[in-house]
Amino acid sequence: MSGRFRDKMANFMAGRYGMDEFGKFINILLFVMIIVSFFVRFLFLPTLLLLIYSYFRILSRNYPARNRENQWYLNATRMFRKNRSGYGNGAGTRQRDTAHRIFKCPNCSQKIRVPKGKGKICIRCPKCRIEFIKRT
Repeated sequence: MSGRFRDKMANFMAGRYGMDEFGKFINILLFVMIIVSFFVRFLFLPTLLLLIYSYFRILSRNYPARNRENQWYLNATRMFRKNRSGYGNGAGTRQRDTAHRIFKCPNCSQKIRVPKGKGKICIRCPKCRIEFIKRT
């Protein structure tokens, strides 16, 4: 029975926007507002409106509008999220790679990933072909 329900839900959600970073923020804010609204009664209506907006975004089929909202949120919070990736050099949201090391080319600033534990190696930049020596 659960397989049929899962298939029906997958068909229902096909073509819908779903969850993104802005949606995660809204849900965290919604959770906090629900807890606070137990103590402060006037927060009930704003919490309900935020819940409706959250479901509206998740179930929306208007990809460009939801993507614009998400990009606005990401741009507004960029300074808080800066350098929180695993590398510490703005490499995105990748997990920390313990088997490789990232070096920057001294000539063109291209980021180069090299294996760790090889000692002193000569690295050739794939972009400008300059060679430099680093210890991994």
